[in-house]
Amino acid sequence: QVQLVESGGGLVQAGGSLRLSCAASGSGFRFNAMGWYRQAPGKQRELVAAIASGGSTNYADSVKGRFSIPADNAKNTVALQMNSLKVEDTAVYYCNAVVFSLGQRYDYWGRGTQVTVSS
Repeated sequence: QVQLVESGGGLVQAGGSLRLSCAASGSGFRFNAMGWYRQAPGKQRELVAAIASGGSTNYADSVKGRFSIPADNAKNTVALQMNSLKVEDTAVYYCNAVVFSLGQRYDYWGRGTQVTVSS
């Protein structure tokens, strides 16, 4: 049973920074990718940033240049460093881990952590 546990959310003023962390437990394998999604009220969940096991990264256009996604594949941990936060970054942020096995994609999710950016 894989569990992803997020930490680091909270309230911050616009222009500030936050760092989210995610640790996976109960896993006997390494993930093919880990990342962060977010969901704002009334909106669909969207990809924020992801990093593959080989180190390649993918960022949403809205966060490029402001967010980074350091990861430690050996420890199955991933973080999201968020700088220059904007009010529109307010959302619940979810940690995600992906495993590809026998042609199937398996997604694992954390419970989410709230990030609120005030003006």
